[in-house]
Amino acid sequence: MSIDFILPDIGEGIVECELVEWLVNEGDIIAEDQPVADVMTDKALVQIPAMHSGVVDKLYYAKGDIAKVHQPLFAMTPADSSSNNANVEVAKEVSKNVNGNTSSETIIEDFILPDIGEGIVECEVVEWLVAEGDIIEEDQPVADVMTDKALVQIPAMYSGKVVKLHYAKGEIAKVHAPLFALERVGVSGSGVQDKKAVSETQNHSASTQSIAKAPVCSQGSVNKAVNPQTNAKALASPAVRRVAREMNVNIHQVPGSGKKGRVYKDDVVAFSNGNTQVSVETNKTAIGGKRIEAIRGVKAAMAKAMVNSVSTIPHFTYCEEIDMTKLIKLRLELKEIYAKQDIKLTMMPFFMKAMSLALKEFPIVNSQVNDDCTELTYFDDHNIGMAVDSKVGLLVPNIKQVQIKSILDLAKDITQLTNDARSGRVASADLKGGTISISNIGAIGGTVATPIINKPEAAIVALGKLQTLPRFNDKGEVEARSIMQVSWSGDHRIIDGGTIARFSNLWKSFLEEPTNMLVHMS
Repeated sequence: MSIDFILPDIGEGIVECELVEWLVNEGDIIAEDQPVADVMTDKALVQIPAMHSGVVDKLYYAKGDIAKVHQPLFAMTPADSSSNNANVEVAKEVSKNVNGNTSSETIIEDFILPDIGEGIVECEVVEWLVAEGDIIEEDQPVADVMTDKALVQIPAMYSGKVVKLHYAKGEIAKVHAPLFALERVGVSGSGVQDKKAVSETQNHSASTQSIAKAPVCSQGSVNKAVNPQTNAKALASPAVRRVAREMNVNIHQVPGSGKKGRVYKDDVVAFSNGNTQVSVETNKTAIGGKRIEAIRGVKAAMAKAMVNSVSTIPHFTYCEEIDMTKLIKLRLELKEIYAKQDIKLTMMPFFMKAMSLALKEFPIVNSQVNDDCTELTYFDDHNIGMAVDSKVGLLVPNIKQVQIKSILDLAKDITQLTNDARSGRVASADLKGGTISISNIGAIGGTVATPIINKPEAAIVALGKLQTLPRFNDKGEVEARSIMQVSWSGDHRIIDGGTIARFSNLWKSFLEEPTNMLVHMS
């Protein structure tokens, strides 16, 4: 079955390119990752590799033509599609003959992973929400995938039966490439018996193919062929699968020693050497071992952003302490009242509103500088971000237009965004457009920090944990007060120490005297 190879993103903002040279011809047999074409963008010459092995059926552009990004570049028949075509033909024949001259027709087609974000070309399969053989409905969630920005749920475009999942959990799926195969049955004359017959025929065909592909055992490997335990869904990384192929080992017969039977390289090596025993020592402490884990998704994006921020922005840190005693008392009085209205009133709405009031007096703290530091952009909107320790890594969604919202409005928005971020399902729009950020590290522990600016913003504050500490009152008497340490980091190219100190003092005054904050609110 011929499929189109979709020209992927080849650079930020690039929508077309010139076909400089075809490196293959129609009819050529190509291998996965083999260079197929050289294309020229307005920035550089880029080589396009093949995503699958197979046969080139048709080249859609001539040398010198302009190719469009996200449009078909060439057509090919994948190496494993011959068996798929056989299954389709058998399925069609069975469907037509089970009940005589029925007009029902079964079609097996691939679901192509669509664009899931600007500039995103691949993602990690976090969780399959369906299994092979499941009957699914249109728009039913099929898989959770992780990009470098957020967790995205992929819905089904059609109703039908899941025939094959092309990726295992944890593998990297390519945008514009097949994600899973779906069996769709025509509406006229289809029935339960048709589906059962098709399923049985496919299972028989799959079994026949497995037998045909099974390697002939040599005398030295007879022990591996005796009563092999076949795992229908072998959990293994692409690297481990590559090792298995190189060692001529069927990954589905290797007992996995990892969680949920995950197969590691050592398992493949042991199986190849004839040792099929899985050693799982749950009561002994491992000594001298190590584990390598790929940095992907949000963690990879955070690593890249932090390096970019520190290497391009001259940071400076300013620390201060805030007496939270009065604000805590006010919040406790209001908390019970608004809890009855299902509003969760935390301290964060007060921090954000006080910050917004201070930003009105110090707009430079709410500005952003361009890359070569020749222009400064001031923002009227106060889009205040909050760092959230989610299950997929650090996310910084932001509340839009804090300057026009009440504390109760902020409380509702913060609750919703926090829940979305912790589940990893925060909307892309909520992660963009921030102008300043708050990191509530004190919720976990610690008093003083040196936060890294969320580029291209100009400042960030880290909130330390609340501590009950002795302080002198106006009468010179020692009393217990609720004290919080805060740590500011500023972009020293545009913010000096005096500016951040005066800004912090104004923000502090609103928090220490909540009535003062209420007076200034419009």
